[in-house]
Amino acid sequence: MKYCPKCKKLYNDSDLVCTCKDCKSRVLKTIEDEQTSVYLCGGDVIERDRIQAALSDNDVPSVYTRHMVTGGSQLLTGMDLDEFDILVPFELYEKAYDIAVGIGAIKPEGVEVIDEEASDEPEEEMSDRKRTVIRVVTAVLFIIIVALVIYGTDFITGFVKTMFT
Repeated sequence: MKYCPKCKKLYNDSDLVCTCKDCKSRVLKTIEDEQTSVYLCGGDVIERDRIQAALSDNDVPSVYTRHMVTGGSQLLTGMDLDEFDILVPFELYEKAYDIAVGIGAIKPEGVEVIDEEASDEPEEEMSDRKRTVIRVVTAVLFIIIVALVIYGTDFITGFVKTMFT
């Protein structure tokens, strides 16, 4: 396997890549040490913490680096808005990748994620006439419910008054 020493992204030996696609570094090195840190995935501070917790629960050590520094974002907003890259040892990359896919942090290439709540039927656009009728009926029902609450409260109050007079 080859990797970019600058951004730590992995490349297959079969890829005829001479420069890194992400950082445009012209030097790709071959991994010789199994402890070499390689890029797993990236995300914001919440995603970083979630991924690192899942990795540590499965005994996969990981470190992170700031990918994008937004300056004083934390001072202005009170939140850390920077992006982070999660790095794992090359020997545990496959295990870490499977964990990240399992928690939904990485979407595998060529796999379509199916939303179980989504319907197969296409949603039809509601016509203006139908939308107006629904709004009028809803308004009338709301007025009727308010009137029933008022009359019901008035009836109960009158009934309670007759008990004490």
